[in-house]
Amino acid sequence: MTLPIGVGSAEVVLPCDDLQATAEFFTGELGFRLECIMPADDPRVAIVSRDGMRVCLDRTSKSPPGVLRLRVDERFESMIAPNGTVVERAPVVSEYELPELAPELVVVEQHGVDAWIDGRAGMRYRDLIPGRQGGRYIASHIAIPEGGPVPDYVHFHAVVFQLIYCYRGRVRVVYEGQGEPFWLEPGDCVLQPPRIRHRVLECSDGLEVVEMGCPAEHPTFVEHELELPTELERPAREFYGQRFVHHEANGALWEACVDRPGFEQRDLGVRAATRGVVVARVIRASGSAEADLQPHAFDTLFGFVLSGTVQLLVDGAASRSLGAGAAWTIPAGVPYGLGSASDDFECLLVEPRQFNASSTDA
Repeated sequence: MTLPIGVGSAEVVLPCDDLQATAEFFTGELGFRLECIMPADDPRVAIVSRDGMRVCLDRTSKSPPGVLRLRVDERFESMIAPNGTVVERAPVVSEYELPELAPELVVVEQHGVDAWIDGRAGMRYRDLIPGRQGGRYIASHIAIPEGGPVPDYVHFHAVVFQLIYCYRGRVRVVYEGQGEPFWLEPGDCVLQPPRIRHRVLECSDGLEVVEMGCPAEHPTFVEHELELPTELERPAREFYGQRFVHHEANGALWEACVDRPGFEQRDLGVRAATRGVVVARVIRASGSAEADLQPHAFDTLFGFVLSGTVQLLVDGAASRSLGAGAAWTIPAGVPYGLGSASDDFECLLVEPRQFNASSTDA
């Protein structure tokens, strides 16, 4: 059976008083193709198409003229079609824009009830870098209070980097080329390379993770074709110059911090996997930890208190006593120190290097 022309497709209806002028604008100025016009003796409807989109120009329609956004490479100023439709150019959403860094000292105290907002796939978010350093970085405290299946789907992100640290509870995830699904336990961490396909499957009650990425606003794409887990395992594969990391806290090595006397660290394996783009570690007090104020040479330094308490001292600012759930972001070149750490103090530190603002490695 042969279907009539146009069956099985969808179209957007736009009104127009002058059908001929509007159709000529769409085909001449915007590069649409004329598909159909009817009736021949007194045309009321013209159907035009471009890049899989069909538009029905209808003289009898009473709907608003609307806004049409074209995701095209060529640049043009906004236009108004003869029927009143506003035509705008939308950027091609395939990469990210890396905003200019706006360094800012930020301290976020332990969270309150009003700090959380609802996000994607039933997850609740708490912003740990208000202001986002000019849009360069985002860090979020993410929670799913009730355990069970997570309404997620296979997806990927256009990013410079993205790191997930399991803070409380446990979560089952699956990644492209990394074998069967696995559970992230408290203290575990994954580095999600740019565009790796992945999915959150289920979690325990009281799941909390800390996520940091660059840039702050980046597109998340739904993957409609690839199914996870993939048959082929490629744990050493590079995604845009980065390798996937699954750091397991159980049995991980602790070593002295060279840059912070009195502390020891658990390296999360991110430096090697990103070729030095990001350093990520967990630190804890070891013996007598004195607040030795020193600057850092990274793009920024993000810290999140996992347990215990500590005094954060920053040159030129009042000292702050911080407990679990508190976070800070310190610009490059600003001397800071950690002192009076409790015996159970642990802290996640993420230190991205200084990116070139023209970087497009995603």
